[in-house]
Parts: sequence; structure tokens; C-alpha cells
Amino acid sequence: MAAVRPIPEGYPRVIPYLAIDGAAGAIDFYTTVLDAKERMRMPGPEGKIGHAELEIGESVIMLSDEFPDMRNRGPKSVGGSPVSIMVYVEDVDATFAKALEKGATELRAVENQFYGDRTGSFEDPFGHLWHIATHVEDVPPEEMDKRMAQQMGG
Repeated sequence: MAAVRPIPEGYPRVIPYLAIDGAAGAIDFYTTVLDAKERMRMPGPEGKIGHAELEIGESVIMLSDEFPDMRNRGPKSVGGSPVSIMVYVEDVDATFAKALEKGATELRAVENQFYGDRTGSFEDPFGHLWHIATHVEDVPPEEMDKRMAQQMGG
């Protein structure tokens, strides 16, 4: 009998799990905007999604519809999210524009950062916060320190 792997094949050790009011719509949003690939979808009661899994690059995100009786509530039900998700994409400008076109709200416009990434932030239509970035410059440690000091006003 083969040994069972404690961490299943194809799953990273850390996986965000999102509760969403309207999980099916969120899956459409994430597949369209972030090029996520749907791995699986399990039905829940009353036509809801009980569990779904998406791949974004080599990462996995799990999600389901809200189930308040199981303490599974999305950010809109609890007054916002204290957590954000960071995703590297091939073209941050195009991805950001697509997110806004599909109903996201801009939190921070896309711009170059001192540490070598071009980043922007948005809230998706379901209340989750996303930072997206494209790495545009490899910054040596000494230059990073200099730029950080300038950024902080020193």
C-alpha cells in the first residue's frame, strides 16, 4: 500500500480560502481578469457553490459561497476585508484595466515602485482586496536602501 502524502500533489502549503456572496460570479471574474483556471466546483445547498478551486499560475485559491450558519462570511457581510491577496501578472496595466472594466474598484492606481515592481490595487466586486504587480526592474540591495530612504522622506 502506497503511503499517503501529507501535502497532496498539486497543492501548495498555503492556500487562501475566500468566502463570497456570489461565488459563481467571482469565479467568472477571476477567470476573466486573472486568467485563473477552474480546477473543480462542488455544489452546495440551494444552488450555491459548496467548494471550488482555481489555479492562478502555480498557485491555488479555494472559495465557496457564504454559509453564515457555518461562520463562513464574505467581506461585504462583515464590513470589509482585513486581508489582501498579492498576484504577479504578465501585464499589470492590462490586468488592472480588465479588472476595472469587469466591476472592480480602484484602490491604488498602477505605478512603478522603488523596489522594482509596477503595482496597482483594487477591490473586486465581491469585496476582496487584490494587489497585482509585474516585476519591471531588478534593484540591487544598496539601491533599494537608497530608494527606500528617499521614499520615506529621508
